[in-house]
Amino acid sequence: MTSPELTRLTAAQLADLLVSGEVTSVEVTRAHLDRMAEVDDAVHAYLHRNVDEALAAAAQADAARAAGEPLATLAGVPVAVKDVACTKGQPTTAGSRILEGWLPPYDATVVSRLRAARMPILGKTNMDEFAMGSSTEHSGYGPTANPWDLARVPGGSGGGSAAALAAFAAPVAVGSDTGGSIRQPAAFTGTVGAKPTYGGVSRYGVIALASSLDQIGPCGRTVLDTALLHEVLAGHDPRDSTSIDAPVPPVVAAARGADVSGLRIGVIRQLGGEGYQPGVRARFEEAVALLTGLGADVVEVDCPHLDYALGAYYLIMPSEASSNLARYDAMRYGVQVGPDGVAAPSAEQVTAASRGRGFGEEVKRRVILGTYALSSGYYDAYYGQAQKVRTLIAQDFAAAFERVDVLISPTTPTTAWERGAKTDDPLAMYLGDVATIPSNLAGLPGISVPIGLADEDAMPVGLQVLAPAMADDRLYAVAAAVERELVAAWGGPLLDRIPAIDAAAAPVITVERGN
Repeated sequence: MTSPELTRLTAAQLADLLVSGEVTSVEVTRAHLDRMAEVDDAVHAYLHRNVDEALAAAAQADAARAAGEPLATLAGVPVAVKDVACTKGQPTTAGSRILEGWLPPYDATVVSRLRAARMPILGKTNMDEFAMGSSTEHSGYGPTANPWDLARVPGGSGGGSAAALAAFAAPVAVGSDTGGSIRQPAAFTGTVGAKPTYGGVSRYGVIALASSLDQIGPCGRTVLDTALLHEVLAGHDPRDSTSIDAPVPPVVAAARGADVSGLRIGVIRQLGGEGYQPGVRARFEEAVALLTGLGADVVEVDCPHLDYALGAYYLIMPSEASSNLARYDAMRYGVQVGPDGVAAPSAEQVTAASRGRGFGEEVKRRVILGTYALSSGYYDAYYGQAQKVRTLIAQDFAAAFERVDVLISPTTPTTAWERGAKTDDPLAMYLGDVATIPSNLAGLPGISVPIGLADEDAMPVGLQVLAPAMADDRLYAVAAAVERELVAAWGGPLLDRIPAIDAAAAPVITVERGN
């Protein structure tokens, strides 16, 4: 089997070939590293390429298999990791210049679990700085391009992980989702991304944006691949005080079962209609009809306080971000530079100069907003009110799940937009997360699965499925059923239709690596 053929296989198919001995992990890992070298100057999915360590880990996986050691299902299958998770001895920047050159002295728990599963880490993927953004245009090291159309964004903040999958430069990837940063890029790139229940995957060693919202999760090209990676990442971690001490839901079995007969499915009334692109609405309505045809009972569900989710989120998230990012003061963390023209600067001057140089504009905007919302005299009026809205949204979901088993909506109101189209209008960009944010506020699991291309621009559209806390397996059952039917109707996966990447003809983007 040739290297290009290996990169087109799913993680589950690669795992089967590794077990049968038809390929080695070194061959699989080398194939993806070669693909990365071929396309990544045009896509810029990776900030750091982990060539030598990935091949060494692959050789160790092959040796363990040859020795007859018991191995995890995905042993030997390579993986990409969003640059928000600490990797011992490898550059970790969270997409920010303020952490440029930092080599963590320890692994995040999710990275430790990947290593324990003997999955070679291909590299660290690009992201909006500190996961603030909806397009991966706000990375301190240059934007990522959408492999479907290199002039368009891949979504954010996890655009690097999603683009690596769509470009066939990784079979699976790890992402993080604070307001939709796994699901929105999945929808924009025709891939699958899941946000587990809050606390279902450890956040230990993950650089914090908003601690009550952040969630690490799996990304793949198929629902089954995503479930297999979910199983590797999830589980209780005593080093994370928010980690849930309960068995991991049977996500892999649900993905393999792909059964929705008799399931009660609610269409969220507030997440559709005005502001949603016609092609997005059309594919969503087809998905609803498909689920009905499979025997699901589909009804409309009212969640009235979701109309206020975006406003509440953009008070809570910046408030927590301003607190978490206060540590980057040039004394304890981050780059340290002095102000120009000052011979003996004070500590305050060094902090101001370092933050001015290290933080990008979107980070500065959100820190200022959050600091204002938390300031004396405004706390109750802004942050306090937003937390009350958050409670009402959680109550809406709880009431809805008394009627239905899962909720569905389009993942995003539009398909991927052209790079630069919304960089001067932050509010317009924030609206791209309007359908994904509510589940983060409520701590609920969600998944995005591709449901076709929009008629007007031939770009991917995603279906979002939400479930009650710790019912993550329901997501995979619904998403896998939709995927199975659509792949059969299309005659193959949606990604089979992606145009070839012509690196020579790609729009020029300023690209810098994070190491």
